[in-house]
Amino acid sequence: MIKVGDTLPPSTLMEYSEVEGEGCSIGPNAVDVSKASAGKTIALFALPGAYTPTCSAKHVPGYVEHFAEFKAAGVDEIWCVSVNDAFVMGAWARDQKTGTKVRMLADGSAAFTQATGLTLDLTSRGMGLRSNRYSMLVKNGKVASLNIEGPGKFEVSDAQTLLAQAKG
Repeated sequence: MIKVGDTLPPSTLMEYSEVEGEGCSIGPNAVDVSKASAGKTIALFALPGAYTPTCSAKHVPGYVEHFAEFKAAGVDEIWCVSVNDAFVMGAWARDQKTGTKVRMLADGSAAFTQATGLTLDLTSRGMGLRSNRYSMLVKNGKVASLNIEGPGKFEVSDAQTLLAQAKG
């Protein structure tokens, strides 16, 4: 399992773009995790699934709401990672009004999630292999802080906790 001090695993996430620009075409675009995190401070949070109750009501809205505070604390980007496809993440981004505040990144085959060791098996609930709920502060591709939730919990991966760590 990934821990503080480790480098993010080399992998590719997908991001849905509705407009062309900065080398991105309309539709799903590959995001090389190593390249995208190089030289940046990233507030990364992951969750079990798009449109799920806690994720939609609390997790994503907290990061959108505290965007300006994260920027003021030196965070370059906020990433939301979920084991969903890029089209679902794009639709969820519209629904959550993330705009340019939170990058909604799809881990469709759970490759990134498996590489971090932060998987959650929800097969018995009809959802298959998903990501555990967690947050991490990433500096230049390395994990600076990591907050992993217990099963069914939402206590340490929220925006306020990670924001306090970013300010620390």
